[in-house]
Amino acid sequence: MNDSQATKREADQQAGGSSALDTIPKLLLENARVRGARPALREKDFGIWQSWTWAEAAQDVKALACGLAELGFKAGDRLAIVGDNRPELYMAMTAAQAVGGVPVPMYQDSVADEMQYVLEHTEARFAVVQDQEQVDKLLEIMDRCPDLKHIIYKFPRGLRNYTQPFLHDIKEVEERGRAFDKDNPDFYAAGIAAGKGRDLAIMLYTSGTTGKPKGVMLSFDNLIISARNAIEFESLREDEEVLAYMPMAWVGDNIFSFAQSYVSGFCVSCPESSETVLQDLRELGPTYFFAPPRIFENILTTVMIRIEDAAPLKQKLFHYFMAVAARVGAPILDGEPVSFKDRVLYWIGGILVYGPLKNVLGFSRVRLAYTAGEAIGPDIFDFFRSLGMNIKQLYGSTEASVFITIQPDGEVKPDTVGPPANDVEIKIADNGEVIFRSPGVFMAYYKDEEATRATKTADGWVHTGDAGFIDDDGHLRIIDRAKDVSKLNDGSMFAPKFLENKLKFFPFIKEAVTFGHDRDYVAAFVNIDLEAVGNWAERRNLAYSGYTDLAGRGEVADLVIECVEKVNRDLAADTHLAGSQIKRFLVLHKELDADDGELTRTLKVRRGFIGDHYAELVDALYSDRDHCPIEAEVTFEDGRKGTIHADLRIHTIEPVAATAEPRQAAE
Repeated sequence: MNDSQATKREADQQAGGSSALDTIPKLLLENARVRGARPALREKDFGIWQSWTWAEAAQDVKALACGLAELGFKAGDRLAIVGDNRPELYMAMTAAQAVGGVPVPMYQDSVADEMQYVLEHTEARFAVVQDQEQVDKLLEIMDRCPDLKHIIYKFPRGLRNYTQPFLHDIKEVEERGRAFDKDNPDFYAAGIAAGKGRDLAIMLYTSGTTGKPKGVMLSFDNLIISARNAIEFESLREDEEVLAYMPMAWVGDNIFSFAQSYVSGFCVSCPESSETVLQDLRELGPTYFFAPPRIFENILTTVMIRIEDAAPLKQKLFHYFMAVAARVGAPILDGEPVSFKDRVLYWIGGILVYGPLKNVLGFSRVRLAYTAGEAIGPDIFDFFRSLGMNIKQLYGSTEASVFITIQPDGEVKPDTVGPPANDVEIKIADNGEVIFRSPGVFMAYYKDEEATRATKTADGWVHTGDAGFIDDDGHLRIIDRAKDVSKLNDGSMFAPKFLENKLKFFPFIKEAVTFGHDRDYVAAFVNIDLEAVGNWAERRNLAYSGYTDLAGRGEVADLVIECVEKVNRDLAADTHLAGSQIKRFLVLHKELDADDGELTRTLKVRRGFIGDHYAELVDALYSDRDHCPIEAEVTFEDGRKGTIHADLRIHTIEPVAATAEPRQAAE
């Protein structure tokens, strides 16, 4: 018997006699065996980093799994998980899986009514939550969720006088689990051994941009094979460091911070709070990092604001060496030939600018970074790559267990999302829609056979709903949501998401919503970025009292006009989209907010809802009016309702002459 066969036999025995390490709990046992002393999880609490080794995590998962069983949790039960990224919440997911249950992570910023839908839909009997805030939300809807019987919390702060018998401190549950394990010594191992790769591992709910969210059912095979393929593709190792700060309910976190950690054995660290993420990022210095474009945009905006406030000499050094980086940084990163002089200048820039900047941002050790979810601005993408940061785009979905395409090293382009990932097949349907097939393809939508049949074919092909094409290099380029791509009255192509992303490339614009379907021209709503525009205004001694006041300033309108005109110039050179230049826009009186139903919990625009909710403003954009009064109800952070009154100015932009004739495809 060779070494690999011996290792496999030992792993099988450790996993309770299974034929493969095909579930997360089996991988936990294997990690505890082969790298038990290495860190598995970290958490920053009260300013101090605390760690769990793989051996310690395995013991805590076992105690929690047995504690859940002692409370009545059984195979097939659903366990709701609600809270920020916390080691105990990740361990609770594995604990549920170890006894045959299914974790259902939920967005921690969901309001009670949103949580009620998921709890009712899954018939969850148990919930593990972070703190008093989440307990209170569940108590508010408990009478409407008759299946929910037990709530387990991590932080007892504020819960001293909560005497309900169904509330349990997680430490108490673990103690009960240890006692249960002594009385039932074979229970835990038997539960793990019974698990199979084809079993349902987790349910993740989609963002619900066009209706009620759907429960995506993913198997262990979906998670583990997808995670392993990406690990092999990127050569990830057990010594990677990852900061887990994205919502646990999002599929990306369940791959990057959960499945890949179990498969490769690397450590996952949880920040102290959402407010301390950037500080914790600097302290940790991750080697493997994911962020949606919005995060990279915010970071770059912060950098540019600080540079504007820096001393003149520092500003000159920064701009000089960033010009060097813009010219040769990406080629050096990709291993392309660069002149000796440029290499020396780039080396000096690394000492004076790039190195200190990456250190301040927490990116000094990043070996691989991904961005996905929306298109990222080419300037933003190129900025980080010019610093020597290996940031790449990928394209994925919940239904794919994330990975559909990944940009390979040396083939990174700002306007594509790369070729198919390992074991993924891609086709472009006759209507331009991207469809794929892979080991990560979801099992089904929970309790929704009709939606499953509409999305997934009998032979495993999945409709993404995105329109795109494959370029000459075999890379996929996404244009927009297929259902959203339409035409103006003159036949010009209208791709709203594409236009919105181009607007959001500018640091002064945080969000945008475009309209144009069956209209004579394209119009837009714009949200300014309060931090970026506020800093710009303060440097010019422009006083303002808040978002509404600042958004209504004429000087701010001029800023946005410059951005829109730049977008129109870019569109004029695009043979497909020259006819969809933005003619009229207004700056909204308030920031679009998930609590007001305007964004999903993953911060995607609910375009249909916004169009209906602000129908008066849309009508004004397609009239000859130059302003429109508005009265709108808003929801404050503490749940209170309020009303905003504003008189919004409508701005008209002259179109730019097209520099190329539209192709037949755009007709």
